[in-house]
Amino acid sequence: MTDSPKDRLTIVTWNINSVRLRLPIVEKLILEHAPDVICLQETKCPNGNFPLSALTKLGYSHIALNGQKGYHGVATISRRPFLDEDRVDYCAKGDSRHVATGIEFAGSRFALHNFYVPAGGDEPDPEINDKFAHKLAFLDEMESRLGDENGARIVVGDLNVAPYEHDVWSHKKLLKVVSHTPIECDKLEAVRGGAGLEDVMRRFVPSDEKLYTWWSYRAKDWSAADKGRRLDHVWATPDLAGAVTRMDVLRDARGWEKPSDHAPVIVRLEA
Repeated sequence: MTDSPKDRLTIVTWNINSVRLRLPIVEKLILEHAPDVICLQETKCPNGNFPLSALTKLGYSHIALNGQKGYHGVATISRRPFLDEDRVDYCAKGDSRHVATGIEFAGSRFALHNFYVPAGGDEPDPEINDKFAHKLAFLDEMESRLGDENGARIVVGDLNVAPYEHDVWSHKKLLKVVSHTPIECDKLEAVRGGAGLEDVMRRFVPSDEKLYTWWSYRAKDWSAADKGRRLDHVWATPDLAGAVTRMDVLRDARGWEKPSDHAPVIVRLEA
């Protein structure tokens, strides 16, 4: 007979692509999976218009917001209280792309970073595409800031880069496509490695197996075509990565009514 864990924590990361438009599927996720913490990206609403009451009624009374009208936006909603909150204006552009919260797990605090990295536009050349230049600068600043941090940390979010060969449906065809270009992949790996973080998802799915979290709206039958990319990530310091006992990409959610083009990723920690 095994002992029950003294603490269990489930965390979801999900680019929701407008939290007000897709509130019904956020509620569906909660009713079906009851995660302790949900990190949302691309919420697309100012803080004052966030659906606080609907989520509070479902038990998520701790909500850290960083939103803006029509664009970007991140939110971390939780059943557990936050020990602290922080928001960084990466690249000093006034974009709402980051919120960090302190959370207790197994008697100790860890920092949970929720990111929405810029997509980068269509042309992978920073000389002619300001959006791509912004993305590269954002990743550089992530490397600097996270590399200077100490202590237990989990980093989640839509990082908008699929760094490995089997994080995309065709490595060869996507090498010159934004999200899988060598410079982006190298920079994202520099962020993770420089911060001493482990790729939690790839602990559960070997690097030689396909792993996706995003399927384009442009595909007539996204599931049959299965031309996906892994743009959403979960990273953790080794102590916390070792506490993760399960990871799932909730692929079915990509087919829910009025879906996001991203699927939620859920991890369970036990100690």
